[in-house]
Amino acid sequence: MSDSNQQQAPRTLLNRLLDKVEKVGNKLPDPAMMFFGLLIIVWITSFFLSGVEFDATHPLTGDTIVVNNLLSGTALADFLANIVPTFMGFAPLGVVLVAMLGVGVAEKSGFINVAIKLMLNVTPKMLLTPVLILVAIVSHTAVDAGYVLVIPLGGVIFYAAGRHPLAGIAAAFAGVSGGFSANFVPSAIDPLLQGFTQTAAQLYDPEIQLNPLNNYYFTAISSILVVAIGWFLTDKVIEPRLQSAKLDGDQEDMPELGDVTSRDRRAFYTSVLAMVVGIGLLSWAALIENSPLADPETGELASFSAPLMASIVPLIFLLFVIPGIIHGFMAGTFNNSKDVVKAMTESMEGMAYYMVMAFFCALFIKSFGDSQLGILLSVEGADLLRSWELSGGLTIVGIIILVGFINLFVGSASAKWALIAPIFVPMLMQLGYSPDLTQAAYRVGDSSTNIITPLLPYFPLIVLYCQRYVKGTGIGTLVSMMLPYSVCLLILWSIFLVVYWTLGIPLGIQASYSYPVVG
Repeated sequence: MSDSNQQQAPRTLLNRLLDKVEKVGNKLPDPAMMFFGLLIIVWITSFFLSGVEFDATHPLTGDTIVVNNLLSGTALADFLANIVPTFMGFAPLGVVLVAMLGVGVAEKSGFINVAIKLMLNVTPKMLLTPVLILVAIVSHTAVDAGYVLVIPLGGVIFYAAGRHPLAGIAAAFAGVSGGFSANFVPSAIDPLLQGFTQTAAQLYDPEIQLNPLNNYYFTAISSILVVAIGWFLTDKVIEPRLQSAKLDGDQEDMPELGDVTSRDRRAFYTSVLAMVVGIGLLSWAALIENSPLADPETGELASFSAPLMASIVPLIFLLFVIPGIIHGFMAGTFNNSKDVVKAMTESMEGMAYYMVMAFFCALFIKSFGDSQLGILLSVEGADLLRSWELSGGLTIVGIIILVGFINLFVGSASAKWALIAPIFVPMLMQLGYSPDLTQAAYRVGDSSTNIITPLLPYFPLIVLYCQRYVKGTGIGTLVSMMLPYSVCLLILWSIFLVVYWTLGIPLGIQASYSYPVVG
């Protein structure tokens, strides 16, 4: 066999495997019906397991975990009475719809299209992928903004550059969700996870105090790793495979490469100036003494209870709608207020399918939580891993794999860590391993499989983004695109953590404790 054939064989084998994953995945029902089917399965499973006695105990309450029968008369009555509140309280729904109102105005006005053209003029084509992934990683600072902003823009940017738009969506999705725990900019998730870790650590050492940035050095350096993995896979594996995926969607509003007119340029720069002034005023309001945007109890801006963090989505709306309106009137794409409202209306029309999926997804997630099947799965898996009594390094890898598996069924990062931390953190502290290390392992496992679970609340939205370009995109298509990212992140990031830990490099800023870095 020639050298060229030897190089092509592994790719052919990989493509065959991914084709099978896509074929099987696309045979699944429509995502909305899939969530409905899963809802029925949860109901039936809860009925049969409700009478089974389990030895597992809830790590927070100490009570024995009991599966709740969702087919009882009381449970069904409660389900029916709360269908509307459950749907309206589905967190991603409000985030997506409010943000898309602003993004719709910015898109229809031409503001986003001009921004992309100007960006492509200054960004070398070979660096387009890493720049996109890096922006996707940084978007975590604004909580879930990346899902509604960066990922769809990834498709638009690649399309405008003459590349396959689904590859852009895949790269952005890998950065936003696969690299969820890789960020060199501190975000609200850091103190959130640290709070659960400290509470769990105090079960073993009541005096211990952890720093909210106890994983900062590791997550910052991990950004480089995630960008490198995403860059290689997007350009060398995913995009070549997508060449056979014909673009048959509606690309009427997609930007074309070309010169930006002087009128568009003036409109854009004026809009950007308005955006900068707005951000400056916001920064001033956030940094003044006794800022109304800070947590009233702690004075922190990054706290989830701080008004600033609670206002992220409305701020995203304003960040796009104001420049969009200014650009639209200056560029001539908007003539009156009716055009602005029409832009918002058209953006909501595109969200109709997502709202249908969100309805069934919300009901499934609520029922799955009420059944306590997710808690049972998490605790039983953790107990099994603990019973194996592995060495420190193998235990860390075991935690990563276990978390990655549980993440396929329980989407919330904070909910999983609240359950698992009280088990693993004290256990590894007894072996001399710091809570920081256990938390870092959790973050690697949690991030790596985000991009392949249809139970991720934003997963149906990503499918919708893809269908804008390739109408036949289904769950299998997206899973097959993201599977290489997930596997590589899980393996390479785990190895990176073990090597990082073995070399004795601090994971982050330590507080009032001292545990050996190497066991």
